[in-house]
Amino acid sequence: MWSITFKLMKRSMRMLVPAGIAIIIGTMFVSSTFLFGNALDHSLRQQVSASFGDAQYAVSNTSSSDAEDGRSTSETVASMNLDRIREIQGVSGVRPDTVSQIEISGGSRNEHSSTAVIGMANSSGVMPVSLASGLWPAHSGEIAVPESMANLLSLHVGDTVKSTAPSGGDEAGQNDSRTMTVVGISKDTAGAYAYYGGAAIVVEQDFAGLAGFGSTTNFENLPISTMFIELAPATAEQQTLTLRKIDAVLPHGFQVKERKALEDSMMKSLGGGQVNITTTFILAFGVLAMFVAAIVIANTFQVMIAQRRRTLALLRTIGARKSQLYASVLVEASILGLVCSVVGVGCALLLMTLLGVSGVNLAGAQFSVVLSWPVFVVPILFGIGITILASSGSARAATGVTPLEALQPMEASVKRRHGWLSMMMSLLLMLLGVVAVILPIVLTRRSLTGESAALTADQSTQILGVGILGVMMFFVGVLLCSSRWMPWLLKGVGALLSHIGPATRIASANIQKNPRRVASTGAALLIGVTLVSCLGTGAASAKQTMSNALDARYSVDIQVTGNHLTAADVNKVKKVGGVHAAGLVPTVPATLSVDGQQQGMSVYELSSSDISNLMHASVSAVQDGDILVPKALATGKNGLAQGSKVTLGLNALGSDNGRDGTASTGTAQHGVSREFRVVGANYRGVESDNELYGIVKPGTLDAAGIRAEGNEIWISSDGQQNAGTLVTNIKDALSDVDGVNVGGSIAVRSQWEQIVNVLLMILVALLAVAVVIALIGVANTLSLSVIERLRESATLRAIGMTRGQLRASLAIEALLISGCSVVVGLVLGTVFGWIGSYLVFAQFGAVAYPLDWGMDAAIVAVAVVSALLASVLPAKHAVSTSPVEALAEA
Repeated sequence: MWSITFKLMKRSMRMLVPAGIAIIIGTMFVSSTFLFGNALDHSLRQQVSASFGDAQYAVSNTSSSDAEDGRSTSETVASMNLDRIREIQGVSGVRPDTVSQIEISGGSRNEHSSTAVIGMANSSGVMPVSLASGLWPAHSGEIAVPESMANLLSLHVGDTVKSTAPSGGDEAGQNDSRTMTVVGISKDTAGAYAYYGGAAIVVEQDFAGLAGFGSTTNFENLPISTMFIELAPATAEQQTLTLRKIDAVLPHGFQVKERKALEDSMMKSLGGGQVNITTTFILAFGVLAMFVAAIVIANTFQVMIAQRRRTLALLRTIGARKSQLYASVLVEASILGLVCSVVGVGCALLLMTLLGVSGVNLAGAQFSVVLSWPVFVVPILFGIGITILASSGSARAATGVTPLEALQPMEASVKRRHGWLSMMMSLLLMLLGVVAVILPIVLTRRSLTGESAALTADQSTQILGVGILGVMMFFVGVLLCSSRWMPWLLKGVGALLSHIGPATRIASANIQKNPRRVASTGAALLIGVTLVSCLGTGAASAKQTMSNALDARYSVDIQVTGNHLTAADVNKVKKVGGVHAAGLVPTVPATLSVDGQQQGMSVYELSSSDISNLMHASVSAVQDGDILVPKALATGKNGLAQGSKVTLGLNALGSDNGRDGTASTGTAQHGVSREFRVVGANYRGVESDNELYGIVKPGTLDAAGIRAEGNEIWISSDGQQNAGTLVTNIKDALSDVDGVNVGGSIAVRSQWEQIVNVLLMILVALLAVAVVIALIGVANTLSLSVIERLRESATLRAIGMTRGQLRASLAIEALLISGCSVVVGLVLGTVFGWIGSYLVFAQFGAVAYPLDWGMDAAIVAVAVVSALLASVLPAKHAVSTSPVEALAEA
């Protein structure tokens, strides 16, 4: 029986190719997900333990209990017995974890830059940085500078530099500054000091002076809490003995810990479990891709077994049992799943290897091939299991009839089966789904209109979960009954198009011959299109809803803060495309006393014309002695009431004059009290460090004797430029200004849109795998139809149908299947996106329900092009066979 199975499989090899490709893509995705998770975990571990170098162990405090008992959790180099540990047999290197920051000046341009500095260990193996060129420092006055600093200051081995310790210094307050010779260039490959651009290395005694403790401080007196230890290669027993000797000389509360244990601890403290969450999240899309692949596999085996019905009937008549035939089909499926899964895992390994070799990184995480058993076992078992499950239905159908019935066409028996149970289940799921969707919408609306109490964060999450469950139930119900409504829909569309020509009539008729297979193919594509459309609609709704909410909150499009902004900077901004108006706005911090409590307040100087040009507001002339606050603030709360008199302490924040970081001087440093009349004005919010803010007439600060050193640039957009592009161009125009920060509604909108776009791109990319497999299913369905209809195609060719008409009929057939699935998917995805948007964003304001025509058009275009491409190979096979040959084969 096994030989017969292999012969049958060899005969059907061409039919199995699409199913095999679907399995390869799905298992490759699953295996790549585990490899990505392993690489991410490995990269994070390297980052958190980059300071180890090649050290296998570290000395650290055992717990935080010592600190709670009043005992110190740090010791000095001397009390940690560094010298004694270095003398222990089996210890090849020890490095105290000491780091400081120094300023280095020199080079051909005589410039300066800051970097980290560490002490040179007695072995280069425990150094957290490597040596790019030159030598390690071995004597006082020698230094190895980081590669980035060498490039910045044009330093080379042999150059002389000036190294200055940070502020503090010795008892006289003098910073340690010394001339040193560059003997090497270091490279921070592991990123241990990425924040500083690398680290400089000096001998330990020089480090003591450069660490800011004064030139008279010895290295042995420096405080440390961690030491890294490298052991020489030895047997396990020898290393255990060495570790015991180290523990014996350590002070109370310290012990030697293995690197992996410390990595696990640091990963846990940094939320290392997020790696598992990320892997699980991506795997969900892998399961979806394999589910779609199962549809392709099921269609393939359905047709393949249908073609073998006569062969199987003959085997039954000569003594083959049903169980043998059933097992034969499952073995064939197992072989297909095993071979294709192994190929998929191999492709995943090749992909990750290429990414690693190319140096690609994701947010600092390096791609590398880190193997583990799930990389191989899970995708292979998953691929075999899905293939067996998908083929079991066809195997059961083929062996569940008598040899006499097997001589009949398979479609005749299929049509007699009525799926009333699945139909009732699908209707029930859709009904329950509608109820589960309506309930959260009603509860959310009642909360927003005040008919019920405001929802807590947990309640909102639960309501959203119920809504998502309802959408899923409804969608599953739609998929379960797709074999009912999709053929009916295709029949209606085909009837409308059948008058165009003979190719259209034949395509419409062919679709009706196997409605179940067409429905399952369309359902696979429907899943991908619906999810992509749902995400696109949700993203468009999120961006538009938040844009409307930001416009309702802010009256200023863009607020720029920075150090010493001037009118010249305003002129630079005005030249940026998309800027309608820009102006320099003096600002000063103030305090408002309410019930004995001091509240911070930001005060801006603007004229009526400035308000009209720079703000979305309708404000009458600003009068002397008035302070204009938004009407929402002039309600009596916070001490601000319409028409009331308030006393403000202008510039009372002293040394921090506004958000630009400039300092106040003179009288302003102590604050000047000034009385104002509160006027509720028709403008919304501005971006401020304080919850309270107001506008005063120009010249108010001068009259109070205050020089407003803190200026902002307020900008009004003409609405013609993309938010992200406008913000970027403004930053570029002010690139020579220190401390530039861009805020306001457009800046916040730009950040929000960037986040939404990145998330959408990631999710669509993950869904693309399922969509690609679904499109392979379309090509597979056409190929199987061509194989089934060899006699019919030959007859049509014999009575005068041209090759072009036959190709056109297959292309139209693909377009009908893809087109109907895409249209239904777009409608369902849009509605699902609107439902999700309401449940998520209703609390922020009026929810927008946009139609993302751009994404919809892109989806339709991809579907049309893919359908046409999917029909190329089947059409080539159909027209390349002569009518006589086709009639003979059939």
